[in-house]
Amino acid sequence: MADDVAPRTASAYLDPSYWDERFGKEEHYEWFKDFSHFRHLLAPLLSPSISVLEVGCGNSRLGEELLREGVAGGITCVDLSPVAVQRMRDRLAEQGTNGVEVVVADMLDLPFERESFDLVIEKGTMDVLFVDSGDPWNPNPTTVDNVMKMLEGIHKVLKPEGIFVSITFGQPHFRRRFFEASGFTWSVEWSTFGDGFHYFFYILKKGKRLLDSNGNQHTQPAAPSINMFHEELESEDYIFRTNVDEL
Repeated sequence: MADDVAPRTASAYLDPSYWDERFGKEEHYEWFKDFSHFRHLLAPLLSPSISVLEVGCGNSRLGEELLREGVAGGITCVDLSPVAVQRMRDRLAEQGTNGVEVVVADMLDLPFERESFDLVIEKGTMDVLFVDSGDPWNPNPTTVDNVMKMLEGIHKVLKPEGIFVSITFGQPHFRRRFFEASGFTWSVEWSTFGDGFHYFFYILKKGKRLLDSNGNQHTQPAAPSINMFHEELESEDYIFRTNVDEL
């Protein structure tokens, strides 16, 4: 990743021209590790019959990995960048890989019917919305609006008992306010993976939200804080352009 020329605002990352330029040069990059690092967490959620949507596929190989895991109900990968989408289509065609559809789409305006997918996965995609978000405890209104648009779209396209998986740097005390917003019916749980440095693996199960008598959702205790001073930041540092000193 060419971090020396990477934009420092979320709006720049929502401009397909930035990604077109990047993906025009880059063959392959896996945000937040490849499938082998979190297979133990994702594989139990998979079955041959499920339909899967990957939001923000870039040039990841996750779609092919899901095929190898036996997912045969349809895999759809979307990205904002037409260049990324075409290059992925070309790669799949060269490999003779069938079963993965790649579509140009905006994560803030997913072009799918209600209740279309059993499983939706995003890996680092939502994190770009937190770039230049201000106080992490009280993000600016634009950040809040965009994150809610993304989550509302994902909730809409999930089937009644569908599952949303979010793989992120975002700690529970920053993400729960969004995941547990009123209007969402999913339960929220999370695990971590990574050696010495934790990525968060959230599992949100639609229709499984349990409220107590005060309307509060029951969740796990907050996970411990992560170490910000890790070599991973050298290649994925855009996520921490959110006033890290305030964390």
